[in-house]
Amino acid sequence: MRRQTIIGRYETPDALRHDARRLVEDAQALMEATAQVADEKVVQARKRLAAALESGQQAYDTVRERMVESARAADRAVHEHPYPTLTIAFGLGALIGLLLRRR
Repeated sequence: MRRQTIIGRYETPDALRHDARRLVEDAQALMEATAQVADEKVVQARKRLAAALESGQQAYDTVRERMVESARAADRAVHEHPYPTLTIAFGLGALIGLLLRRR
């Protein structure tokens, strides 16, 4: 049986975003539910969870910014050089078509 990748599990980016948002909501609910627990292990776990949530948010923001910048750069390149872009896209499509046909 072939291993299923994380990317393959999600059919759309929205499904991945939904699961990530759900994970954050569940983590925040867990932090709120354990706010009154004074056990040292729980306090340490809450600190690590808060740090992980902050780190995850920063990583998400960084990736989002890079994606927006990349999309803008690609848009500029297509508008500045429409014919070479069209030629490259056609060539790649033909190459992929040939490779899939050989299977």
